[in-house]
Amino acid sequence: MTPVDPPGLFSAIVDSNAWPILRIGLQIAFFLTAAYIIKLIIGFRALTELRHLGRSKRSFRLAFIALALLFTCVLLYQATWQLTGLFRHQFLAFMQSYDRRQFNPAHRIRRGRILDHRGEVLAYSEQSGNQVYRLYPYGPAFAHAVGYSDPKFGASGMEAAANAHLNGATADSLPAWGELGRQLLIREQHPRGQDLVLTLDTDLQLLAARRLGNKRGAVVVLGTGDGAIRVLASTPAFDPNRITAGLFRRSHPGAPLLNRATQGLYPPGSTFKILTAALALDEGFAGTLYCPADGYTTSAHYRKIRDHEYYTARRAGRIWQGHGNLDLATALSESSNVFFAQLGVRYGHDAFARNTERFHFNRQIGLYQSPYGSWAMTTGRIPEIATSDKYGLAQASVGQGKILVTPAHMALIVAAVANQGVAMRPRIAESDQPIRLARFMRAAGARRLMRMLRKVVTDGTGRGIEVDGLAIAGKTGTAQNPQGAAHSWFVGFAPADRPALAVAVLVEHGGYGSATAAPIARDLLVRAKELGMLQ
Repeated sequence: MTPVDPPGLFSAIVDSNAWPILRIGLQIAFFLTAAYIIKLIIGFRALTELRHLGRSKRSFRLAFIALALLFTCVLLYQATWQLTGLFRHQFLAFMQSYDRRQFNPAHRIRRGRILDHRGEVLAYSEQSGNQVYRLYPYGPAFAHAVGYSDPKFGASGMEAAANAHLNGATADSLPAWGELGRQLLIREQHPRGQDLVLTLDTDLQLLAARRLGNKRGAVVVLGTGDGAIRVLASTPAFDPNRITAGLFRRSHPGAPLLNRATQGLYPPGSTFKILTAALALDEGFAGTLYCPADGYTTSAHYRKIRDHEYYTARRAGRIWQGHGNLDLATALSESSNVFFAQLGVRYGHDAFARNTERFHFNRQIGLYQSPYGSWAMTTGRIPEIATSDKYGLAQASVGQGKILVTPAHMALIVAAVANQGVAMRPRIAESDQPIRLARFMRAAGARRLMRMLRKVVTDGTGRGIEVDGLAIAGKTGTAQNPQGAAHSWFVGFAPADRPALAVAVLVEHGGYGSATAAPIARDLLVRAKELGMLQ
């Protein structure tokens, strides 16, 4: 037997020819019922009088009068909310977000289009008969950034955050709200909302989605100097044209509703060495550290932290001789765990905590904010490391242990390095002005770190993505994962001498960052240059 869908049944009744007569009957019944209840309250004294005790006391009578007044106030408020609610942006937003019934008049608004920064349409409304449908021409590719707007399942992404704008009016346009409400009440036409232009680039977004393919992961591309989000991709995704109840089941494979770019938390692996290097540069580090082949540990009770060359040699039946003495640039280029573990312990817990606070860990950062909606990204998560736990500090300094970070945060960090140490607030609406978020590190240290990250691509672990005509700088990462194969990372920017775009790529269970994530980043930066976004 097919289960009954009460909202669907009610919507069918409302759409029928009998609804206008039925609606008048329901309204009459409502007011008759309200009048009868008031009459009962007023006459309650006569029903409850005990004649042998005489008349009720004055306080008893006042209590019933107060109850009647309270009921009347609630009735008037409800009537005001229902009759004039369509003239309030809060009411329309509430109706669109929480009232899933198809007859809801708020769903008759032809919401404004959502466009990319070149004017490519990412979402639009189309009228068919008396219904308005929201369509997404690129399907899953923009699902997490643009989101969805559905009369039954609500809204997400920018569809939710910019709901008031897309409906057609904002606080500084009260006459527009009045006109919108009037049109909805008399049903003379489907009112039209306002368009919203995003900073996203369709060409790059589609390329990111294709390169991720069936893999689970995320790609974020940011403008280094203005914080404009050019790519915000997360896979697996969903088709916003086909929202069903099954999508919201916790057992759904791949968690397609999760925006891995802004909310997915992953161990950063060796990409975190950028932060440890930034700390060392700001502290004036110079010279070298000795990195033995057998690794480094803070206590004989703990397993030694070793470089990947040690394990490569052991699998091949060879004995690795070690790096010996390394300077900071070479250690970053070779991604030496032994070097950065020692470096983190050298500066201690307090310096580590100050550094991660400066890089905005354990925060939420707004991507879009308005009086009627907002959208934020999660940054990294680092629990407090006990001062007695030197081994935990050593692990954290190489990006392992309990550190977690989102791809969006890593993109923000590397964008700040490329922007002389200044982080610009990420923004997704083209109309939002660039705003400085914070200084993550000193300018002199950032310039030195930029040169070191370029060396990673020319001479180090990222040399496989070196291309003619485009100087890419960045850092690979291979993050250990207790649930399976390591996660693959690459974060970087281009051109190295005058950076315009920063990129972060994360591929779950992708293995070595140099083999999986880095080529995706390279392809995006090469395409960005072809589009004229890199000079």
